[in-house]
Parts: sequence; structure tokens; C-alpha cells
Amino acid sequence: MKKQVFLWSLIFLILDIITKIYVDKSLLVAQKIPVIDGFFSITKVYNTGASFSLLSGYNILLILVTIIMFLVIYKMMKRFPICKKNILMFSLLYGGIIGNLLNRVIYGYVIDFLAFKIYSYSFPIFNLADVFIVSGVFLLAIAIWKKEDENGFSSGK
Repeated sequence: MKKQVFLWSLIFLILDIITKIYVDKSLLVAQKIPVIDGFFSITKVYNTGASFSLLSGYNILLILVTIIMFLVIYKMMKRFPICKKNILMFSLLYGGIIGNLLNRVIYGYVIDFLAFKIYSYSFPIFNLADVFIVSGVFLLAIAIWKKEDENGFSSGK
């Protein structure tokens, strides 16, 4: 499973990197390009925090937490059977984690650009790596809830 996860993670990582580079080179900070008027736009921001800009300015802490989460997920991967869903799940997680980690290490911030607004609520702006991470966490939560890992996640083995 490791080889397949590595290859798919690399594909997700490359997609994330390409989109971030394109947005970074094409737009000014805070520049907004409407895609679906009043609902979705491409808006470049530099996020020095985590989700919802939490812990802004604590880049070293965020890097350390990210590395720890990467290692925890790597250890968890050994408990899951090889199947397409699990390969996708871990590939999404690794591709997204590494994409945002590279931004933090290289720039000290993450390049975000996907902006959604529903009625008067503007969602926090995010990027493809965030989509990959959230999707992977969702699949992981379902797998743990269904006890699809070896002997069930809560077994302590």
C-alpha cells in the first residue's frame, strides 16, 4: 500500500503546488476574481495561521503539530487493510498535509484562494490541500467509526 499511497500523494501534492503557484503568480494579495458571482471567487490570501486563521503567528508550532500529525497518520496507516478507499484516504491526507507544510516551511504562511459566500456568510478562504485534508479526515473518521482498521481502532493493539 505504501507505494500506491506515495504515488497518489505525489499527484495530490503536485495539484496543490501548481494551483498555489498559479494563484500566487497571477493575483495580488486580496485580489478577487469572481467565478460564480456572489457565491464563489478566487481570492489570494496569505494565511499565517491554521483553519480560520487560528494560531496566526505561531508558524513553528504549526509546523511541529503538522509533523506530529503526519507521523500519527503514518502509524495509523499500518492498521488499515489495503483497498482503494484506504489508499485514497491516506493519499489525500499526505498530499494535503505536505502541501501546506511546504508552504509554512518555505514562506512562513499558506497560500489560500478558494473563497465561498453563502448569503451574508463568507467562509474562511482555503486551498486544495485543505480540501484534501478534510476529505481524508472524513474518510478516516468513517473508517474508524465502522471499525475498518485492524481489530477496531479502540482495541489498543
